[in-house]
Amino acid sequence: MTKAFIFDMNGTMIDDMQYHTIAWHKILSDLNAGISLEDTKLQMYGKAEEMFDRVFGANKFEENTLQEIILQKELAYQEAFKPHLKLINGLDVFLEKAKAQSIKLAIGTAAPKTNVDYVLDGLNLRNLFPVVVGAEDVITSKPDPEVFLKCAEELSVPPENCIVFEDSPKGIEAAKNGGMKAIAITSFHPAEDFKDFDNVLFCIENYEDVKLKGLF
Repeated sequence: MTKAFIFDMNGTMIDDMQYHTIAWHKILSDLNAGISLEDTKLQMYGKAEEMFDRVFGANKFEENTLQEIILQKELAYQEAFKPHLKLINGLDVFLEKAKAQSIKLAIGTAAPKTNVDYVLDGLNLRNLFPVVVGAEDVITSKPDPEVFLKCAEELSVPPENCIVFEDSPKGIEAAKNGGMKAIAITSFHPAEDFKDFDNVLFCIENYEDVKLKGLF
């Protein structure tokens, strides 16, 4: 049976979500959003444009202005995180093992291309992931399952044979909505946040967890 592992990227492959939170909070504070750091964290799902609609209401900024704001945030995040850019512990070995076992691999992320390139090129991962679906490739973000279903389709693997690796409840919900099992990485949210999802096989802190051996 052909199997596939589909990975979210930020917080799932690299432990960078605190850096995103800080960068977004500064941007939103500069724009007088009146939002706390904790509330910023809660709003950080889906595309950046969707987050702005949730925080400010729809069409608060002209498109060109909004894209410039988003770019400045991404550049600030990339500069701050660059010294820490590395895979979560054990993921390099886990990916090579999956490849050796002919398990297909994909990335399904809400990150824009600039951040996808930053990670894949910075860590030399392109050879491992023949399929990458990002923010520009979907109409509707997580918890809609579109991003994961596109990954499955491009890999030619039925959704029920895919396992999604995610660090956020919205991502786990997206996997569930797509008929996929999931493994939760507790880099940004505690295991408690995933307890109500019946599609979660188990939670892990990193990819050295012995529970992962059962996937092969």
